[in-house]
Amino acid sequence: MATAGDDAVAQCVEQAVAFLAQSDREFDSGDRRQGSEKLYGAATQAVIAAAKQRGWQYRSHRSTKNATIRLADVYDDPFLSAGFVAAEKFHKNFFHDEMEDYEITADRPIVHRFVNRLVALVNDYEADA
Repeated sequence: MATAGDDAVAQCVEQAVAFLAQSDREFDSGDRRQGSEKLYGAATQAVIAAAKQRGWQYRSHRSTKNATIRLADVYDDPFLSAGFVAAEKFHKNFFHDEMEDYEITADRPIVHRFVNRLVALVNDYEADA
């Protein structure tokens, strides 16, 4: 299995953090669609990092969703499943731009917390290994 120190896992973590920051810049500039896609990208890169590290499947939407559900089960943390659901809303918003402002305001911090939680799990997993 990989560890957080492995290049592939570290690159996914770095990309997740970069997408998170880029998402904030996009939303701040008024580009809701690109902000939404970068926020979803941050979430999926964080899931991919955790999945790669554990030797789990990650190459499809279904496998990233399954990895998230598995992480929620392993860590007894239902927030992980809810965080991914919030991220999926932003992926849909990229295509349809149908999220209301209040939804974006409510769900952005959830996805931020989700990404940060996964990054911490990746880092803690290495420390526990």
